[in-house]
Amino acid sequence: MIQKRMAITAPRRVLSIDVLRGITIAFMILVNDPGDWGHVYAQLDHCPWNGLTLTDLVFPTFLFLIGVSLIFSLEARRSRGNCRVTLTGHIFRRAAILFALDLFLSGFPEYHLGHMRIYGVLTRIALCYLFAGLILLATRRMEALAAVSAVLLVGYWALMRFVPVPGFGVPTHAMALLDPYRNLAAWIDRGFSEFTLRVLHTGVLYNQTRDPEGLLSTLPAIATTLIGAMAGLFLRSDRSAVAKRNGLALAGVAGIAAGALWNRSFPINKNLWTSSYVLAAAGCSLLGLALCYWLMDMERVQERSRWARALVWPWLVFGSNAIVVYVMSDLIVDLSYWIKVPDHGRAVTVWNWIYLHGFSHGRSTELTSVGFALFVVALCFVPNWMLWRRQIFVKI
Repeated sequence: MIQKRMAITAPRRVLSIDVLRGITIAFMILVNDPGDWGHVYAQLDHCPWNGLTLTDLVFPTFLFLIGVSLIFSLEARRSRGNCRVTLTGHIFRRAAILFALDLFLSGFPEYHLGHMRIYGVLTRIALCYLFAGLILLATRRMEALAAVSAVLLVGYWALMRFVPVPGFGVPTHAMALLDPYRNLAAWIDRGFSEFTLRVLHTGVLYNQTRDPEGLLSTLPAIATTLIGAMAGLFLRSDRSAVAKRNGLALAGVAGIAAGALWNRSFPINKNLWTSSYVLAAAGCSLLGLALCYWLMDMERVQERSRWARALVWPWLVFGSNAIVVYVMSDLIVDLSYWIKVPDHGRAVTVWNWIYLHGFSHGRSTELTSVGFALFVVALCFVPNWMLWRRQIFVKI
């Protein structure tokens, strides 16, 4: 559905959410699209296994913001008279559209059925949105949401720590706790993939033997979304703006500290979305939201000068149609890899031709690689800016 909306400075709109969402989606495009994967700055790539980089904070921040936005969205729909049945239908509908988009992008542009991936970024977003939304329809009490999140995080740790993995044994006894191949999440991913390949003739895994957006690791990802919902409830409360800023910041520090502490026995790992990773990443998201809330909604720096407005504006544009920007970036990348052009007697992809002749000139470095990624970010910005100018906001 396409909506035209009044100026983003409308009363009660929390600009910090839009700004942080815009920064997150722009950074997501940046780290997903380097010119040369062989030359990438360490912080602009995922940690290979245990550990944390800036890139590892992108996806959990997006899920966190989905939780924040869910609170505002549900309250707005309830104020318009939507009943629980209508809201439930809306949640299922949006989750289904997100999942369909993921399948569409997975096969684009050739759609070889056997090569399609059922797991994916949008699939995880769909599942987290669905389950978090249904939980929020049942309760929006802070204590209840905290309890559900704790059960998900502790339960996931218990499953990964104590449940024997068929064919391998008990973690920490027969193998390391988070062995890349012999962990419970990877075993379930392989089983699910074998089932879908046998029944649906599709459903490959991103890493062949496991998937970073796998089935079991979606449980703690739901907790990430619920933590965002709790932050949204906090922002909707009657507390003063100062109390909200300080509360978010203190919660952020507590989350990082808790994640670091749990890391000692259950390592921070984005691939498995471990419970310690959820807490550490949520802590960073809370600090980011606190900073944006202070600057955008308290100090309102965007209204102080033309330069401040210019610095804030790109993130508001990106944040206004985040899913559209993500889909657009994926389509641009897929097409640029699919279309080939002649180059000195051989056919090369448009992606490689632009990178070679426009950036690296035969000498690829980390700097030329990130320069190309910034070019892709700017390329995705243009059509979204055109939608912004017309005040068109696509609502799935």
